[in-house]
Amino acid sequence: MTTKSLRTEPQKRLESLDALRGFDMFWITGGGILSIAISKMTGIEWMETQMHHAQWAGFRFEDLIFPLFMFIAGVAIPFSIKTKLEKNVPANRLAWKAFKRMLVLVVLGILYNGTFQNGFENGRIASVLGQIGIGYFFASMIVIYFKSFSSRIYWLAGILAGFGIIQLLIPVPGIGAGVLTPEGCINGYIDQILLPGRLHGGTFDPEGILCSLSATGITLMGTIAGNILRKRQTTDWQKIGYLAATGVGLIILALVFSTFYPIIKKCWTSTFNMLAGGISFLLMAFFYLVIDHWKIRGWAFYFRIIGMNSIFVYLFTRIIDVQYITAFFVGWLAKPMGDGGDFFLLIGGLALVWLVLYYMYKKKIFLRV
Repeated sequence: MTTKSLRTEPQKRLESLDALRGFDMFWITGGGILSIAISKMTGIEWMETQMHHAQWAGFRFEDLIFPLFMFIAGVAIPFSIKTKLEKNVPANRLAWKAFKRMLVLVVLGILYNGTFQNGFENGRIASVLGQIGIGYFFASMIVIYFKSFSSRIYWLAGILAGFGIIQLLIPVPGIGAGVLTPEGCINGYIDQILLPGRLHGGTFDPEGILCSLSATGITLMGTIAGNILRKRQTTDWQKIGYLAATGVGLIILALVFSTFYPIIKKCWTSTFNMLAGGISFLLMAFFYLVIDHWKIRGWAFYFRIIGMNSIFVYLFTRIIDVQYITAFFVGWLAKPMGDGGDFFLLIGGLALVWLVLYYMYKKKIFLRV
């Protein structure tokens, strides 16, 4: 195989990126519940355990899903923003577009929280979508106004070190510094002062102010991965090697620092950022290897359909009672199955959602924010 055949055109859409995004969304839109059902049927307890967030410190598969999506959003930034910069699109225009996207995602996040349904009194403002928008905006600003690859490395190091200093060394009044508990973490203290409405964690919000700003780090890691994948001068194997090495390095750093700085998703510690980012790099390397290099793509089509309308499916499964619709049409088949009927309805719900997305794909309907 020649070197030329190993090169990837920077303008080419990465099918692996769509597939990885769809793989990630699969767990949010029913895959997690399906895994729990399988766990209960088979008695494989660890499977169900991995589908629940760690209570506080620690890391489970469920803790990876959200940061992986933010990482993927970052991977797309060099393919969109940097391409436009190279075509002399004004930086301020791109910055304004990123800002508008952040506002839209914040509003959609408030909608997802049910604030419009229940009234704004004691409504929850922080959200998953809002955090994605904030992380995307600040990562985009860094890419737009700091064009060199090394500058992004410095920014990432600064974010990880800066939030480590904030969480470990700045004292919370009446509690002290570095008390990384739900009541003592500085994240909660700042959320209680500055974040209006209801806090999801009571004394803190897992998508609160410091969490959203800290999560800029994993989005910025995604831009670094995107830059590696976009670079014309490197071969596929070099790209895979860079991604894998970076992932392993971040995981090692996270485990080393976790000896005194715990891995906690709910206050988004820098060690959590590094661990989730490292795993995301490895997943990106694997999906790129299999789908874009080896071109083994058939298995990924299911995930690609989900990934190409990720925001839509996230809102769709929140607003529409998919299980009710499924039971309405095929409940007569599920009823005679006894305990297996619920499992059948879960499969039916996943199929229904996928068919809606497939119809949108065939009609070229894609919800863009």
